[in-house]
Amino acid sequence: SKNLNTVTTTSDVLNRSGSDCFLKDGKPFQYISGSIHYSRVPRSYWKDRLTKMYMSGLNAIQVYIPWNFHESEQGVFEFEGEKDVEYFLNLANQTGLLVILRPGPYICAEWEMGGLPAWLLHNPNIILRSADSDYLQAVSDWMAVLLTKMRPWLYQNGGNIISVQVENEYGSYFACDYNYLRHLRTLFRFFLGEDVFLFTTDGNTDKELICGTLEGLYATIDFGTDTNITTAFKRQRRFEPKGPPGEIYMWVCVLQVNSEFYTGWLDHWGDKHASVETQKVSRMLEDMLSMGASVNMWVKVLTIVFSADLDSRFPGDPTDKLLAIRDVIKNVRRTSSPKFSYGFVTLKKVGNVSGLLDTLCPQGPVQSHHPLTFEEIKHYYGFMLYRTLLPRNIPDPTPLISPMNGIHDRAYVSVNGVYQGVLERDVTLVMNVTGRQGDQLDILVENMGRVNFGNKINDYKGLLGNLILGNDVLTDWLIFPLDLDAVISGGWPQAGGINVPPKPKTKEGRGPAVYSGILKTPGVAWEHLSQNSPGQVWINGVNLGRYWPKRGPQQTLYVPGTLLSPSLPNNITMLELESEPDHLRVLFMDRPQSKGNKGIEK
Repeated sequence: SKNLNTVTTTSDVLNRSGSDCFLKDGKPFQYISGSIHYSRVPRSYWKDRLTKMYMSGLNAIQVYIPWNFHESEQGVFEFEGEKDVEYFLNLANQTGLLVILRPGPYICAEWEMGGLPAWLLHNPNIILRSADSDYLQAVSDWMAVLLTKMRPWLYQNGGNIISVQVENEYGSYFACDYNYLRHLRTLFRFFLGEDVFLFTTDGNTDKELICGTLEGLYATIDFGTDTNITTAFKRQRRFEPKGPPGEIYMWVCVLQVNSEFYTGWLDHWGDKHASVETQKVSRMLEDMLSMGASVNMWVKVLTIVFSADLDSRFPGDPTDKLLAIRDVIKNVRRTSSPKFSYGFVTLKKVGNVSGLLDTLCPQGPVQSHHPLTFEEIKHYYGFMLYRTLLPRNIPDPTPLISPMNGIHDRAYVSVNGVYQGVLERDVTLVMNVTGRQGDQLDILVENMGRVNFGNKINDYKGLLGNLILGNDVLTDWLIFPLDLDAVISGGWPQAGGINVPPKPKTKEGRGPAVYSGILKTPGVAWEHLSQNSPGQVWINGVNLGRYWPKRGPQQTLYVPGTLLSPSLPNNITMLELESEPDHLRVLFMDRPQSKGNKGIEK
């Protein structure tokens, strides 16, 4: 495998002195890396994406491993199929790419809870990312499994992993717990060996570097185009003046490293699409490379929109920015995947969620005097429906209140099947309802993803406390955990030859509802949702993600061609959360749309 790796010559490092460079196989070495998240890319596209990165002139990739992607249920480890990270590493090796591994346990990465599994929150007193004994035990159990799998892929063992990050941007976290970092250092050394090159990454401030660095872990920094390069690297050198201890298989001297060079920035629902000027990116990259620095270019994704692309392009096509970056590195031809436009597909209503509970929650509800969170029911993602009865007649509009911001994250409220409106975390905590004593109150709560950065990652979902109607505390709840992904991936509602869903027995009106339709033409496309309310969409049982055209900026969802069948009908299922029609239309296009740029993304 070592023969596949790209090694720069002394002149390529621009005559940096021997005491100010990395050495690989005895020669000066500079890595030029790009981030790729295998957990966000279909396995069938891994080879394509890696090839494009290699053809862009990169000699390395940076890879996060999300803990909750592989151990979503405690003690159950998944490394097959779309989660086969070793297969991904092997593809990278075959392509000629070195790997900078970032196994966490916390990764941030604009990923749910920063990669930490939600089952950690079963313990309400746990202090995440600290020397808390319960947290350390869970981390140790996970790392024993993961790092054992990673050890054969280390460069010194014949693989392509040249360095391993310990935690991630820990200096940005409130705990500043050196005992935690020491525990991780011990774990990584035990499972990976004493000669593995371990490093940390932190923001470009003294405070972050003080709390995020530890002796024996090589300190690197991250910054974007708004930063003075010389000042930033001087700060890194103050915290890392000597380089790695000893002559570790390939790294023996100090060098400036930007582990996350921000080529763009993340989008939030309701904001304009974020962008960083291409010229600034290419000029700053050239400056860093010319001074001999090693650089990893970061790709990223209020709520963060689904694509998480940080001003890149979700289907993996080269953008003008990538081509500018490539020109800084080397020349390469442009390669794009063809897209297809199929026009409109009409979806018919299957029924409102409240009338489909036997299908969506076959195990039945959990009964509780007070509301329970998603975590208490061990239903970590998606939706739960909370149902109770109105305790008295309320002929006049009466406030339904979520005190202490207890809606996490969005709740769709109905009385006797009649949609009333939305309660939303940090936005709408009070709404008026009317009804009669004994009427059925349904509250469908959507988990929109846990906080992934900062001191609020202990992010519980559902109803975190009581709801109050006027002066009454609502009690005696039936709680339905909805397993939409499992039911829809099993073929519902099209299974059994039911291509046209039956009409509801009664007119249900607005509110959360399921729609279904069929696309008969295969190929890669963009799916544009013509209505404005939020929801989610599945193609052949695979959840493409959330849409929210009214808030934007993301207006379209990418449909990978590998999800579509060339010979069989392709099933489309939508959960539309606020709409009211008996049918919906979706448009399959050959290009994306984005709010705020006259419809077409350039």
